[in-house]
Amino acid sequence: MSLPACPACGSEYTYEDGIQYVCPECAHEWNGDAPAEDDDGLVVKDAHGNLLQDGDTITVIKDLKIKGSSSVVKVGTKVKSIRLVEGDHNIDCKIDGVGAMKLKSEFVKKA
Repeated sequence: MSLPACPACGSEYTYEDGIQYVCPECAHEWNGDAPAEDDDGLVVKDAHGNLLQDGDTITVIKDLKIKGSSSVVKVGTKVKSIRLVEGDHNIDCKIDGVGAMKLKSEFVKKA
């Protein structure tokens, strides 16, 4: 049985320590059953289950009313260079004609 390479540095010299794997070169520890996560541990998926990352381009899949305004972000609006953040509204972005906004990942798809 071969052990997986280190997800942080790619080293093949990993070893098991109880239920975790350890890399002797960079000292990274991870659970072999857990899905891979970003460096900050934030995993954000769009409405279709695609993994989102900082800098991605997304498309709005539902008309979204802007709170405190009569404006609406229309379905099909493309948003470039998103930033992922913690919280309920986990996408921070700037929308042309609207300005800075926070969106929920369940209302967008990766473009």
